[in-house]
Amino acid sequence: MEKIAIIGAGFSGLSAAYYMAKEGFRVSVYEKNSEPGGRARRYRRDGFTFDMGPTFYWMPDVLEKFFADFGYSPAGFYSLRRLDPGYQVYFGVDDSISLPANLLQLYPLFEQYETGSSEALRKLLANGRFNYRVAMDEIVYRPGRSPLELIMPDTVRRVSQFLTSVRGTVRRKIKHPQLQQILEFPVLFLGAKPADTPAFYCFMNHADMELGTWHVEGGIYEVILGMKKLAESLGVEIHTSTPVEELAVEDGRVAGLVFREHTVRTDLVISSADYHYTETLLPESCRNYNENYWQSRVMAPSALLYYIAFDKKLEKVSHHTLFFDTSFDKHAGYIYDCPAWPEEPLFYASFPSQTDSSMAPEGKEAAVILIPVAAGIKDTLFIRERYFREVISRMERMTCQSLREHVLFYESFSVSDFESSYNAYKGNAYGLANTLMQTAFLKPKIYNRKLPNLFYTGQLTVPGPGIPPAVISGKIAAGQALKYMKKEYVYGRVVLSCVFCYEPDGNPYLQYFVYYRSEMSFAGYTGCSV
Repeated sequence: MEKIAIIGAGFSGLSAAYYMAKEGFRVSVYEKNSEPGGRARRYRRDGFTFDMGPTFYWMPDVLEKFFADFGYSPAGFYSLRRLDPGYQVYFGVDDSISLPANLLQLYPLFEQYETGSSEALRKLLANGRFNYRVAMDEIVYRPGRSPLELIMPDTVRRVSQFLTSVRGTVRRKIKHPQLQQILEFPVLFLGAKPADTPAFYCFMNHADMELGTWHVEGGIYEVILGMKKLAESLGVEIHTSTPVEELAVEDGRVAGLVFREHTVRTDLVISSADYHYTETLLPESCRNYNENYWQSRVMAPSALLYYIAFDKKLEKVSHHTLFFDTSFDKHAGYIYDCPAWPEEPLFYASFPSQTDSSMAPEGKEAAVILIPVAAGIKDTLFIRERYFREVISRMERMTCQSLREHVLFYESFSVSDFESSYNAYKGNAYGLANTLMQTAFLKPKIYNRKLPNLFYTGQLTVPGPGIPPAVISGKIAAGQALKYMKKEYVYGRVVLSCVFCYEPDGNPYLQYFVYYRSEMSFAGYTGCSV
């Protein structure tokens, strides 16, 4: 049985592992940290539970499809609850909007702020619904090998939506500034400014307002535990605390993974580790991209995260609460235009214990606060303490309640931690920004151009950042790897490659290469025939 090695046990790595195991390969996953999950790890202390990475569960259909591919349902592994309201947005002191899960309540809510906005919202959602179907059925599962993957009747008819922005589309239809911010907010999950994100991505409004915001009982890490159980049923081995130090290359292929004290031979590698970091494990001559390429990329934000335990239940907040009481454009400028620590940052807060009593002891509150910041900036303990004081003070002011004196403990996680924990390039949290020039086939390739048995998966390649895209990315990478492996299996251990060529005088001939594969060495000969 051929050996497949997966580097990284995040969503994309686990997804790729299962699709390969389903086809009968012997699959081993190697994770550098002490537990699987990648960015979706969890932190527990004194009865409090915190999701360290993703906290939003959107696009539930993607994970339903994933588990269905193996004959299961998410309900067999974890429990979901739709949140109502989906989230709450603060714009000033005691001034907030809560977004109801029911569209019949959402439309009148919009009308309260702007006459005619409910009809504009209906049209936006109808367009987003159609784009979502096109994306899910025809685009996001494609490997990004060619621009031709995007050319189909539905995309040709909507080509203008790839040339205009989310912001332009929203603001032509909606004039109230608070409603504009609500409709532009979802593209933050794509890691780019609304002004730079193609209008086609308005399907995120459909994902938000129609598919809904959900909570996983016990936290997002329960999804990882569910996927771990699936691993056991498929015979996938997960090795934790095993960082890969080098990819051994022999005869134009990856021959094995080099660890500190041993080497594991393998027939094929799929890396869900940070793309840039994976390339550093290779000789420079075997890399897809050089440092100039990476320096020229527009990175999505990193983040400054706080995991906070309060000794009381908080008032006037929802499970997901956004604090948009300062300028979004000014904050975005500190991320994309002139990378620096922001003045008066926007921030997001999750209070899962508002919904799920298992996340905190009775009568207490667990909170996760996230400030988007530029990738690659220097973070220090002093900076983290300064921003902690600022966000607590603003939450006190916005929600009209005391908080500082009720903090039992807090921990922080930021740029340097993303680098050390996940080998993330520039400490990024969300991969590449989904700008037009970094979309689909313009993303880093899912395959290595020089080593045919090396593939990449995760947020720096197709389709992009987030839990659903990561799961899809794993499936895409596995699909490409399976095509490669099956080319060899047609002839068992004998590999035949044929190329149609022409003599200078125009006469055709067939050049063929025959290899016999034994372990990781190759013996072969070349011949020609008319």
